[in-house]
Amino acid sequence: MQVFVKVVETGSFSATAPLLNLSPSAVSKVVSRIEERLGVQLFKRSTRHLALTAEGREYHDSCVRILQDIEEAEQRASQRSAQIRGMLRVNVSLPFGQHYLVPALAEFSRLYPDITVDISLTDAKIELQRDEVDVAVRMGPLHDVSYRARNLGRSRMAVVAAPSYLEQHGTPQVPSDLAGHRCLGFNFRRATGEWPFLVDGRLTHLAVGGGMLTNNGETMRQLTLQGLGISRVGLFHVYDDIQRGDLVELLPAFNAGDLEEINLIFLNQRHMPPRIRAFIDFAVDRLAPLLARSLP
Repeated sequence: MQVFVKVVETGSFSATAPLLNLSPSAVSKVVSRIEERLGVQLFKRSTRHLALTAEGREYHDSCVRILQDIEEAEQRASQRSAQIRGMLRVNVSLPFGQHYLVPALAEFSRLYPDITVDISLTDAKIELQRDEVDVAVRMGPLHDVSYRARNLGRSRMAVVAAPSYLEQHGTPQVPSDLAGHRCLGFNFRRATGEWPFLVDGRLTHLAVGGGMLTNNGETMRQLTLQGLGISRVGLFHVYDDIQRGDLVELLPAFNAGDLEEINLIFLNQRHMPPRIRAFIDFAVDRLAPLLARSLP
């Protein structure tokens, strides 16, 4: 496998041979044996150069991933006995940071006393390299191919209000009742001002409004707790509020069932620093079980 990958990198058997202390004929035989075993042709051969076939490209991509995984596993094993230290810069969305990550940092510091955590809480869009961030926690799927992601969990969305608001304005029984209520919203460009509901088995989007607007989830939560309106937020964010009775979930029978992904985002680098891997493994181990509560 390593011989094949090296041939692809160099473009010829003769260029590969000295790099691996082999003869060109030995390199050629290794590739031929792989082709015989797989039953496919990996290279189009000519007197001047080699070109990958479609099967060769697919096999090469798989080989590269496998070799990277092996190298990463060996690196992790060799680093277990090494002391993990250094600065770790973490950027977390405001709701998740305040309610999940920050409360867990005391345990992380006990486990890794030589890691200095620099944590920023913001819902703004960031670029890891430009903003010098090692790990970020963000809602939604990963779109940038230069990043990697570890999924922490998913959370369904919930429509909620404070008991004080419901006492004053009444409790909506069906989605269309929201037309007569103050519905809090986000002022992002992508915010549509519509909430999805499942009505008679069909997905319906209803226009809502009449309430305050904000640019982050934690402010939305605080406005809702103060009885200033009805909001639609991730259940992970208000799960404890609902359990305490500080908020009430509304219209659960009409929930659209849409789920919000919560991911750890980090650079797609071949050699991950031990401090970053330690944090990622810790977050998955400690926080994923908590997020599982917000799926019911």
